[in-house]
Amino acid sequence: MVILDGKATADQIKIEIAEKVEDIIKKGGKRPHLAAILVGDDGASQTYVGHKERACVQAGFKSTILRFPAETSEEKLLEEIALINADNDIDGLIVQLPLPKHINEQKVIEAIDPMKDVDGFHPVNVGRMVLGLPSFVSATPDGIMELISRYKIETAGKHCVIIGRSNIVGRPMANLLSQKSNPGDCTVTMCHSRTKNLKEHTLQADIIIAALGVPGFLKGDMVKEGAVVIDVGITRVKADTKTGFRLAGDVLFSEVSPKSSFITPVPGGVGPMTITSLLKNTLKASGN
Repeated sequence: MVILDGKATADQIKIEIAEKVEDIIKKGGKRPHLAAILVGDDGASQTYVGHKERACVQAGFKSTILRFPAETSEEKLLEEIALINADNDIDGLIVQLPLPKHINEQKVIEAIDPMKDVDGFHPVNVGRMVLGLPSFVSATPDGIMELISRYKIETAGKHCVIIGRSNIVGRPMANLLSQKSNPGDCTVTMCHSRTKNLKEHTLQADIIIAALGVPGFLKGDMVKEGAVVIDVGITRVKADTKTGFRLAGDVLFSEVSPKSSFITPVPGGVGPMTITSLLKNTLKASGN
C-alpha cells in the first residue's frame, strides 16, 4: 500500500512554479496575480483562503484578498467582480464558496471573466473541458489528475467508480478520466445518493474516487484488493482535541487502506493538490 502524499507532491509543484515565476521576472515579465473574494465569516472558508494566500507567497505570486461582510448585497459583489475583470494587473479571480444564501452563486460564477476563472467553474471553461479543448479545469479534479500522473498510476482500460455527482468534483472527474489522455482512458461509473446496490459497483472498481461528503462512508468490505482509493471528502467531526474537532474523509481509512494499492490520507491528500492547481491555472492565466 502506497500513501498518495498530496502535501509533499504539492510542495514540489510549488517549488517548480516558483522557479518558473523567477525566470519570468528575470526576463522582465509580470508576476502572476491571484485575487480572492471572501464574503462572510465562515471558518472553513477563511482557513482555506488563508492557505491559498500562503501558497501564493511560496510560489512567488502577488495575491489580493478582498473580504466583505455576510450582509453584502449580490449587486455589490457583482460590481466588485466587474472591477477585477477590468483590472489588467489581476490574472486570476476566485470567489470563495459557499456564499451567503441571499446571493445567487451561479450568477456570481457566470459574472467572472472566463479568462480569469482559475477555479474552472464558468460554463465556458466547463464546456471546453468536456470537449477536450484548452481550458481552466476545476482545481480539485485537476489536482487529482496531477497526483495520479506523478505517482504513475495506470488508468488506461481501468474501471473507475466515482461516488458523488457534484459539478465541482464528480462530473468533471468522470469527464477527465474518460478522455483519450494519460491519465485517462478509463471506463467510468458515476454513483450517487440514488444509486442502487452501490457496494456491487465499488467492488468492481480498480479506482474509487469518493466525493460524497459523508465521513467514513466507504468501508473495507466495499473495496476489492489492490484498488486505488482517492478520498476527496473532508468534514469536521467532533473529537477530543484542542480544537474540539478533527478532519474526516469519506473513506474509513483503517479498514480500506490495508486492501488498497494506493490511497490518499485526510488531511494531506487531495486538499493540498487543489491549491496547487489554482496556482497552475493562475500562471496559465498570466500568459506564461
